[in-house]
Amino acid sequence: MIEPQKLVDYATAATTDVFSTMLGMELEAQASSLDPDFPTINDGVMALVGLAGSWTGAGVICCTAAFACKLCNQFIGTAVENVDEDVLDAVGEVANMIIGNLKTSIEEHVGALGLSVPTVIYGRNFTSRSIGQNSWTVVPFHCGGEVLEVRVCLAPAKEPTAPRAGYSHTSTVLA
Repeated sequence: MIEPQKLVDYATAATTDVFSTMLGMELEAQASSLDPDFPTINDGVMALVGLAGSWTGAGVICCTAAFACKLCNQFIGTAVENVDEDVLDAVGEVANMIIGNLKTSIEEHVGALGLSVPTVIYGRNFTSRSIGQNSWTVVPFHCGGEVLEVRVCLAPAKEPTAPRAGYSHTSTVLA
């Protein structure tokens, strides 16, 4: 089990480290909160990275389209003004680094975790949805008049199910 404040501390450290090291940008963490609602975007970019192991969940970063372009410009040294493939790739990679660093920190509390490939979504007026009713830990950051939001939802995994007929479970396979 991981204490909620530890999750906030780890998310803050992971995000500020990635921004200062990889992007040369300073962030100012804002007050965290718990949100029972799913991440929503009015006009911007959302990158989701799944977590799986003895605990399961996801990490999400959300920002405006303008801030996503700024991230891309800092990350790959270009002058992008509109969201394109480079911007989506850069936001996905930033999310991967943040959630990957967060994963490493929380593993001492919840055991080994796997990380999915990032999924990046760009658009207007959409909501993501995960199965289950767990609250999201929300850690917002300010940077040059923009807001970046890091959200994490984590819960104990359900008991493993019995293998289906015709499939060998890895623990029963003999060499």
